Amino acid sequence: MNFTEFNITVVIPAYRVEHDIEAVINGIPGYVKHIIVVDDASPDSTADLVAALSKNDMRLSLIRHTQNQGVGGAMASGFCKALELGAQIVIKLDGDGQMDPAHFPALITPLIQGRADYAKGNRFRDFVSLRNMPFIRRVGNLGLSFLTKAATGYWNIFDPTNGYFAIRAEVLAALPLDQLDKRYFFETSMLAKLYLLNALVLDVPIPARYGKETSHLSIRRAVFEFPVKLLVTFLQRIALRYYIYDFSILSLYIVTGFPLLLFGLVFGIIKWIEYASKNIPAPTGTVMLPTLCVILGIQILLSAVEIDMNSTPKKPLSNPL
Repeated sequence: MNFTEFNITVVIPAYRVEHDIEAVINGIPGYVKHIIVVDDASPDSTADLVAALSKNDMRLSLIRHTQNQGVGGAMASGFCKALELGAQIVIKLDGDGQMDPAHFPALITPLIQGRADYAKGNRFRDFVSLRNMPFIRRVGNLGLSFLTKAATGYWNIFDPTNGYFAIRAEVLAALPLDQLDKRYFFETSMLAKLYLLNALVLDVPIPARYGKETSHLSIRRAVFEFPVKLLVTFLQRIALRYYIYDFSILSLYIVTGFPLLLFGLVFGIIKWIEYASKNIPAPTGTVMLPTLCVILGIQILLSAVEIDMNSTPKKPLSNPL
């Protein structure tokens, strides 16, 4: 496939990457039409290095933030610039060298062919590279991946927190960029918005490259911040998808299954405490009522989960380029 026929644009969020940014830019293939580097108020010489490189590479555009806005804020600025430049496909490439540009064809080919609206890397398909992943990243990403799948609705993808992705411009233009998370929750918030658009997301096996860089995965963030944001994302998705945009049997399952489960648990605990304090056996009916409610509630909610898993978008919004 001749990629030079298409307007492919790369957006690089850059913060404290003065030792890697030049190699990253030089490694970008020649068929890429535009390279947008967003200096997110980096305190080092990243912006100066990019400005110097732009004198010899006309594809380079530099956006400077006066205040740090996080990866989400940097990508929002880069996305807007890419759309102004008439990009057809936009690729996110980190400035620290972990993402190998040699994998661009694997990401953009399904988008060009109209088989997907958004293609993202999956680091967990390559077991050799997976062994090189730092242990804290491996554990954190595996745990967050499952929670992210439930929160966003994309049950069919793995490694949803992977930031190496490509997106069709018309789908990008439909996203509310101002509503995307500004910090480390950026990729997950983007998936959540894509789900509401009914966009087809494709997993592409791409190994990450790990060197001597320091992991930015915070234990505090993974344990306290992410679960709260994931819960909010999940509740928003369920409310919008199954009660505002549509109403289906799953909607009924939720409003019947959850109250049954909650009633069974609360009523059962109260009665257990009551009769235990009196040191007398509870009547059969008192035991059976909460038990049946819990069992029925769990069964109904499991049916709801099955329907939700089968509701993942399966048809792309985009046509072949």
